[in-house]
Amino acid sequence: MRRIAIIALAAAAVSAQARTWNLDECVDYAIEHNTEVMNQALTAYQSELGVTEAKDAFLPELSGYASQSFNFGRGLTADNTYANRNTSSFSVGAQLSLPLFQGLRAIRQLRYSRQSLTASLERTEAAKDNVTLSVLSGYLQALYAREILDVATLNLGISRSELERRQQLLEAGKIPELDIFEARAQVSQDELSVVNARNDSTLAMLDLRQLLNLPVDADFDITPVPDTPMPLISADDVFANALARNHTIQAGRLESEAARSYVSVAKSGYIPRLSFNAGIGTNYYKTSGFDNGSFSSQMRHNFAKSLGFSLSVPIFDGFSTRNSVRRANAQAAVADLRLDEARNNLYKSINQAYTQAIAAYKKQEAADVSVASSRAALEAMQVKYDNGRANATEYEKARSTYTSALTQAVQAKYEAILRSRIIDFYNK
Repeated sequence: MRRIAIIALAAAAVSAQARTWNLDECVDYAIEHNTEVMNQALTAYQSELGVTEAKDAFLPELSGYASQSFNFGRGLTADNTYANRNTSSFSVGAQLSLPLFQGLRAIRQLRYSRQSLTASLERTEAAKDNVTLSVLSGYLQALYAREILDVATLNLGISRSELERRQQLLEAGKIPELDIFEARAQVSQDELSVVNARNDSTLAMLDLRQLLNLPVDADFDITPVPDTPMPLISADDVFANALARNHTIQAGRLESEAARSYVSVAKSGYIPRLSFNAGIGTNYYKTSGFDNGSFSSQMRHNFAKSLGFSLSVPIFDGFSTRNSVRRANAQAAVADLRLDEARNNLYKSINQAYTQAIAAYKKQEAADVSVASSRAALEAMQVKYDNGRANATEYEKARSTYTSALTQAVQAKYEAILRSRIIDFYNK
């Protein structure tokens, strides 16, 4: 009884590990574990810290200080003569600096940091979109390779059945022995096709595991996707919707705006700056040979306060501000070019997917007709071959046509699924 329980638990554990994943589960897992998404999320976090730093630039700076010094040897006295004097001094205090006007740099820097943060968040979503498309392609490629393996296995089964049937016909004296040799050669060739198709299926599943960052030896399987044709929207309508919703385009637009904002930040170097300063402090001074006050009395009586304003007017900074403005303008131009490139790539991808989807649907319709007609032709050829009205070469040609039609039907099916889902993805 205990052994049965252990076996049941082990079977349950294997079943849990070998559960099949659907497309949505694969996409969610890949997004959560993808390193590019993680890197982009960290970049967004750094941009968030940049916003915090820009806000902190409005705060005052407060610092404390303390110093102790000792002097030995001859020094100038109050009588304008030199004498041996040992002196020591101690001072302590605090200083406050409050920026009143920073040439609009802090305000512009805060606006730039906020725009950069929003762009980084959009880049994170764009990275998730890229992962989604990659997983979609890899998932369908794995299903396609699996169905091609099924076709190859079916073809091998037909070849083996035909070999057995010809063996019976040979024994009955209805076909020559050469037909048996051809049937055996065809079985060997189809066995090789099955091995190749199985290897392709294994590699496709391996690629999908790598997209998901799963261990190579993980017990992993996937479920088929519905092959119901999806309604196609015109490429122009999809592109118009994508311009307003696509995260890559939104990120490029925000990066372009942020680059122009940084030009304003650079130009802040031409504007004067005003700050308020305040300080408090006291000190203790001792000279050998003189009657010095006590430490506490000096610290109390030497207490001082200070208030003041400082104005900095830029006159010539070695063209530093001018060069910064030029670099910022160049970065803004680069951001604009990247945005235009992203739009062009999006337009190209959508139109290419739409055209390929239309072609795939037409190819799928033709492939379905081809499968039906080639199957009927094969069945008719088999009857003719059994009755001696066709030779083995004609039969193998009919069977090859049927197998080729099955393969083309599978290709068209998954091409249509992939392209239509890409169109639907860009339209959302």
